[in-house]
Amino acid sequence: MTDRHMPPPAPFVILAMPRTGTHYLEELLNEHPNVLSNGELLNAYDTNWPDKHRLLCSDRELLELAYLRHPTRSDKKVTHVGCKVNEPQFHDRPGFFAELTRWPRLKVILVVRENTLESLRSLIQARQTRQWLKFSSDNDAPPPQVRLSIADCEAYFKTADDFHAQVAHSFAKANVLEIEYESLLREPATCLATIWDFLGVPAFRVRGAAVLQRQETRPLEHTIENFHELRRHFAHGPYARFFEVGEGKRAVDDRLATESPAPAASAPCLR
Repeated sequence: MTDRHMPPPAPFVILAMPRTGTHYLEELLNEHPNVLSNGELLNAYDTNWPDKHRLLCSDRELLELAYLRHPTRSDKKVTHVGCKVNEPQFHDRPGFFAELTRWPRLKVILVVRENTLESLRSLIQARQTRQWLKFSSDNDAPPPQVRLSIADCEAYFKTADDFHAQVAHSFAKANVLEIEYESLLREPATCLATIWDFLGVPAFRVRGAAVLQRQETRPLEHTIENFHELRRHFAHGPYARFFEVGEGKRAVDDRLATESPAPAASAPCLR
């Protein structure tokens, strides 16, 4: 709990579609001595929150728990405190997003994935295997191939577009920072330097290598059984870019596959 004689820490929230690297981002953020991100506020199974009945609270009470009565760590002098909310979690609490926009001084880190199809593929794989995280100690067995319907793809792509637009339109531009998942993998130190500056905390070089690992490194066409059927359907629409294949796209995929993810100290720490 926070010290009642001290001003409350500055609040932030991580917003994203599922399977966009928010666990990895939070792992990096929590290495900063002044930053504490406490996981998924609206996930009843998140072990960061000792109160298992917190979801019975009102939306306002939940935010007070996140930002005024949050769990603490004795090894940190916390000046900035945050939590995560994934887009589907708003569906069970229709008024929560509006309540979030009213929280004073709130800063938003919006995590996006360059290719929304990869997010959907990863989500379906996780549902099938029930493995939501992969740690460095886990075995290297690849996730199963998946089959996606056209309707599910269209619905998911539109949901992602609508959610990103909702975030952009609901918060002041100066209070929203967009972080791309692929950039976080390639240049974690550069992304973190941008985040430290956005939050207003001192620059900090993260020392440890990530414990979390990417679960899927194969190209989309090798992991979606009906990839080419979907590609033909979306070929002339706004989502055709999600189905691009070729030397340029494959070169990017191959580079990311060999970076699993890089230790955050591997790139210069910028101000």
